Amino acid sequence: MLPKNQRLRLSQDFTATVRSGARTGRRNVVLYARVRSEEPQGNNRFGFIVSKAVGNAVQRNLVRRRMRALAAQFTADATGLDVVLRALPGSADIDWDELSQQVRSGLGSVVPKAGAKREKGF
Repeated sequence: MLPKNQRLRLSQDFTATVRSGARTGRRNVVLYARVRSEEPQGNNRFGFIVSKAVGNAVQRNLVRRRMRALAAQFTADATGLDVVLRALPGSADIDWDELSQQVRSGLGSVVPKAGAKREKGF
């Protein structure tokens, strides 16, 4: 489990990240990221959206645990980011390696976009 200071817990934080953050999509996951304006050098915070379209409760919890484990690997890579990972329906059917590759690829793409968006003043 991620520490409390590395989790998105308020709906306002989720909404701000999804609406105004940079976005990138992969086959089974969509990632949103934004640089926090209030404390740009703080910890990265992660949030997860896994809807009922992914599957039953067992499948959703498996996907959420996998995404949480992947997020824990990226907590020290960049600072001051809010990242939301949205699981798409096919994410329950893929194995760990494929999900890991998609999340890594998505983070590699969305983090620079979030920084560029911040510099432009959006």
